[in-house]
Order: sequence, then structure tokens, then C-alpha cells
Amino acid sequence: METSERFSEKVFLNGDTYVGNFKGIFSHGKGKYTWVDGTVYEGNWEEGKMTGKGQMFWPSGATYEGDFSGGYLHGFGTFTRPDGSNYRGAWRMNVQHGLGRKEYCYSDVYDGLWKEGVHEGHGRYAWSNGNTYIGNWKDGKTWGRGVMKWVNGDLFDGFWLNGFRHGSGCCRFADGSYYFGTWTKGLKDGQGTYYPAGSKHPSLRMLCSCDKHEGMRKGLLSHSSSLNSVECRVQSPSVKRSLSEKISINGLLRGSSLRSHRTTSLDEGWSLGDSTREFSSCDLPCMLTHSSDGGQHEVEDNASVVFEREYMQGVLIKEWIRKSTGLSYKSKHRRKFYTKEMKKRSFVDIFEGHRSCYLMLNLQLGIRYTVGKITPVPMREVRASDFGERARIRMNLREMFKLDAAAYMMSICGDDGLRELSSPGKSGSIFYISHDDRFFIKTLRRSELKILLKMLPRYYDHVKEHENTLITKFFGLHRITLTGGRKVRFVVMGNMFCTELCIHRRFDLKGSTHGRITNQDLIDESTTLKDLDLQYEFHMDKLVRESLFKQLNLDSTFLESQQIIDYSLLMGLHFRAPEQLKALLEPPDALHKHENLHQTDGAISQEFQIPPKGLLLVTHEPSSVITTPVPHSRGNTLRAFSVGDKEVDLLLPGTARLRVQLGVNMPAQARRKLLPQEETDSVEAELYEVYDVVLYLGTIDILQNYSMKKKIEHAYKSLQHGPMSISSVEPKLYSNRFIDFLEKIFPCAQQP
Repeated sequence: METSERFSEKVFLNGDTYVGNFKGIFSHGKGKYTWVDGTVYEGNWEEGKMTGKGQMFWPSGATYEGDFSGGYLHGFGTFTRPDGSNYRGAWRMNVQHGLGRKEYCYSDVYDGLWKEGVHEGHGRYAWSNGNTYIGNWKDGKTWGRGVMKWVNGDLFDGFWLNGFRHGSGCCRFADGSYYFGTWTKGLKDGQGTYYPAGSKHPSLRMLCSCDKHEGMRKGLLSHSSSLNSVECRVQSPSVKRSLSEKISINGLLRGSSLRSHRTTSLDEGWSLGDSTREFSSCDLPCMLTHSSDGGQHEVEDNASVVFEREYMQGVLIKEWIRKSTGLSYKSKHRRKFYTKEMKKRSFVDIFEGHRSCYLMLNLQLGIRYTVGKITPVPMREVRASDFGERARIRMNLREMFKLDAAAYMMSICGDDGLRELSSPGKSGSIFYISHDDRFFIKTLRRSELKILLKMLPRYYDHVKEHENTLITKFFGLHRITLTGGRKVRFVVMGNMFCTELCIHRRFDLKGSTHGRITNQDLIDESTTLKDLDLQYEFHMDKLVRESLFKQLNLDSTFLESQQIIDYSLLMGLHFRAPEQLKALLEPPDALHKHENLHQTDGAISQEFQIPPKGLLLVTHEPSSVITTPVPHSRGNTLRAFSVGDKEVDLLLPGTARLRVQLGVNMPAQARRKLLPQEETDSVEAELYEVYDVVLYLGTIDILQNYSMKKKIEHAYKSLQHGPMSISSVEPKLYSNRFIDFLEKIFPCAQQP
């Protein structure tokens, strides 16, 4: 074998030619290869592979100059397309990967990080019309924290998801006004504050609740848009490739610049030129660090007013004015409440000063250890000996609920950690939620642990027999020991509000009245309301309602048999917001009184249509919806009377198609009777507000039995408030009262 280099020319059987240096039989050193279709490579070779510096020319007019490795564009280089677009930056295996700058043929420019041919990481995109975005990207779309500035002077600083504003953020308008609030998939959604132009407001820096985002902002703004002095070199992999195998222009840039053009134009559903289009958000406020009032921390103008607003999917449903000089009575109470909550969350008395973050880390480590070491148990019949403290086989409810152990562990123990929530009840428990919103983790008292272990065999039988059960799903019971021997017990449950839809209202319903109302000064969009706060009735499809109450009765009977009380129905409401959010309709029994009905506020009085007009029930198609089990999934797809007793999906026009299960994605109409002063004088009959809603339901807090302590509480409170108004009553009475109350708020629907 000849090993010395020589210069030669070779013509291949397929018509390709090579002129340059050889080492043995391989191209090695400087050389020029010409494919039969006119594609040309001129540059360095290493044992038959294009490796090192080189240039490539395609018949279409496209060119590349830069690094090659193993026959691939790999390293740093410049690619120019026939249409004039140009990319200069890092490459990996023929696609843009790393830091790079692309100038598009339509004059847009992107400077920043790339991954597999699309924008991902920090980057700056400047449109030809003058709009600019600086922030995070994912899969070619704005995703995470970022700042968008429009050519008209409007600016948004906040969070993005899948190309839309999503999460908390701040809008600074060209006229000097500001809006702080949240967005959901492109629409204002939730509560926010509007500062008119010229009004004084606190420094925006004070409104930033997370210091880590300040560092992110500095990193974004300090990112250089020039790559002239940057060369990104990547270690070349060893890849064998035939000498005559060429790189085609289509194969070279598969999914890269073409895909980037599609994803970065951000015109799928909204226009960058229209800065007034609403977007969405879901994180804590972290706003601009510049303030038009010169960074003042105090509001100076006593006459200035600000507007507190509440939006529902882009529709303004409530607005009230407050002075910008200080806090309102409601805000003062809320601040006091939040301060108390933060103290409780930072140092918890029952853990003797241990920070909850320390507790969280220990919990994660414990779950990783225990779940990771569980050996799969061969399938067999469950025995009584499988339960109890000395059981030799660990019974795994996760398998029955079709939850993968690895997914369970990664959701709770992943790098993103857990989020702590303030306790919504009086138990004093600490609540965490997984970063992907799939699981709730709650600390247990010893008494609750005993009840759970005692009822576990019957619980197992019940949830196995009734797939549609609304009772809380338990996925894990864990215990950790803190320094000093203190034991802390946790139970992991499914989050029934794990949905892509925004939950606008939450209710905890027991059926009792004493103490079942929320202090109005403490209510915000995240408050869980109670029985006396509920002013709606919910009308549902006939078969859907029958399925709901059949399961509610089965679950209540089970809890009664276990002597359980104090449980409640947790209900989440997603309101749909059509063009006319509020419709005024007469009840069905009033139709015979008025044969000639006229329009009232844009709505015609008629019978309630089930399903609602804004929510469509369509025949179930498994291929059209995601059927992967999630923690709140329940059994079979429900059947609906309105589509001929067939299984149904819920179609939300312009949003999604969802599988309807018991307590999951259930459509209904919520109606609220207007008070006399809210009614119009032109109509004699009673009037109602009517909303299209999607319901999420589940029975929670099932670990309190009718103990001696509860019996004493019943005797004492009965003398003061009456036996039917209090929560602590014997299980049979509690169950009956619970069902009776729910039948009132879910009355029998009248079908069209």
C-alpha cells in the first residue's frame, strides 16, 4: 500500500471527477471534487472525507464556505442561498446548531442560539418592519422570558409559550400607559392592573418577584448580535462516507432554514404588526426594570387612579377604579394575609424550624430511592396479607392507574423541582405541586395516615371496580426522617386541574353552611371558594348528568361505609368567552307566558340548549384526541344523549378537541339569577346570566373519620348553630346532605 501523498486526477464510473492529492487510494490533503450534476467541493480532505476548511458550490447557486468534518458541514461556516439569505455561524452534521446569525431574503435578521436547525435558547430577532424580540426560543418559537418591542413604541416584557404571550407580563404602550397582568395562549386572562398615561406607579423593578429573571435579562441584553469574531468549532466525529457520495442541497438543509422561516415568522394565528393582539401568561409577575417615573418607589399623585381589571379569554368582564396612592382596604387585608402565609410557608412550626425547601429536597431524594428500588411484582390475585405495615409485597396503585414509575419519579424528582402552595384549608398541611402540574404532594398527620392505611384494602377494591370514581387518586405514600428523628409523611395525589385549559374559578363544596363563605377581601383568581360563594346552577347533557350522580352515589356510599366525613367536591370552572360573554335568557318555564319574545342585550330568550352552543359534543374519535392516561383521567369516554347515546369528545372551536370523561372536560351551562336591581324593566320574567363552561370535578379530603373528637365537636356546635348547618355530622347524614346539595346545583337538564 502506497502511503506517500501524490497529486493526481481520477474519473469515477458515475462521471464524478477528483483532482488533487491522494494518500494511498484515498483523497487526502487539498483537492477538488466535481459531481456529475455540477456540484463542486474544493478544500481539505482526510482519508477520503471532506474534513477541514473548504468551499462547496451547488448548481442552484447556493454556496458554503467554512468547516467540514467527515463529509458533513460541521464547525463554523457561512451558507448563502440562491434567494440571497445568508447564515453565518455554527454547524453540526449539516444543520445549524450553536451560535449563529441568519439574514433572511425578506430582510429579517436572527442572532442567537440554534438547535437542530431552529432557534432554541437566547436570541434576538429583528423583523424588516422594525419589530424586535429579545429573549428565549424553543423549537423555533418564542418560549420563556422575552421582550418584544414594536415599531410603534409598544413593548411587552414577560413570558411566552409556543409563539404567544403566556404567563405574567407587562405591556408598556407608546402613550406611556402600562398594563400588568397575565395572558393565556394569546389572550388576557385573569386579573391585572392598568396605569393610564401620565399616572404615577411604583417602580417596575419592585414588581419583579423573582431575582433570577434579572440575571436572565442582563444575559439577553448583553448578547452580541455580531459573529464576525466568533468561530464555533466542534470536535469532529468519525463518520465513514463514500467519496462519490455527494451532499444534496435538499438533504443538506432538511428542516433547517425552511423550517426556521416557518416557525420564526410567527404569523400562524397572529400578526407581529398588531401589537394590540392579546397573548397569555401563567407565572409570577417579573416586569421591566425601567420605570417612567424615574424609579420612584412611592406613588406621588393623590389624584391619580389605576384600573383593576379582570379578563376572561380576552374579554373584559370586570373593572373597578382605585386610587394609586396606597393600598385599598381589600389590598391591605390581602397583603396582611399574604405576609402571614409567607411566614407559614418559610418556617413551619410542626417541623421545628426546618425550611420547607429542605423538606422538599429530602422528599425528592426519598422518592428517588424508594421508587427506584421497587422490584416489579409478578401479576397475581391481591391478598389481604399484601396490605398493612408488615406486608412483604409493596402494593403499587400506580400500576393499576396505568402510571409509569419512571414518569412518576421524573415528574416529582426532576431538575425543575416542586412548587410550594399555601394551604387552602385549616389543616396546616404543606402542599407542593410538581413542575408539570401532574401531581399534588401533601403532608399528612399521623391520624390521617392511620385512616388511609386502614381503608386501603377497601379503597383498592373500590377504585379497581369503579374506573370512573371521582375519589382522589393516591399514587404514593412516603415518609422521611428529619434531623432529630422527626418523621414527616407525604401522600402523592393526582392534580385534577392538570389541563391545557385555564381554570378561572375553584369551589370546595361540602353541602354545609356554617363557615362556608369566603372573606371577600381575600378573594383573588387563585382562591378556592366555598358553598355559599356559589351562585350558579349547572345544566348538563341528560346522560352525562346521570353518569355523574351514579358515581357520586357509589363514592358516597363507600365513604359512608368507612365512617368518613368532611370530604368535599372540588370543582374547577373554565369559562368560554364568546363575542357576547353575557347572555340574558328567560328560564324554560317562562316561555309559555310570553309567546312573542324579543332580543334582550343581543340574546334571544329560548330554551337552554344542551350541549351549549359554544361547546360542541361530537362523536368520539380516539385518533383525534390525546388518550394517554394522565393522573386525572377516569375510565371510559362518556356517552351523551344529544348525539344519540354515543361516546363523545368536546370540541372547543379554535382551541382543542378533548375526550369527555367523568369529572374531566365535562361541558355545561352555568346560569346565575340576576338580582332585582340588575334586571331590566322591559322584561317581567326572571332573567339569568348564562355562561358556557367546562367542568373538572373530584372528591377530596377523604381522610377524616367520625371520631370521638368529631362527635364532641358535633354536640358542641349543634347547640350554637344547628345540627344541619355544621360540617361535623354522622356519616349517613353527611352523605345524604352532600348528594342533596349537589342535586340542587346540578338540576335535571331539560332537553330540546
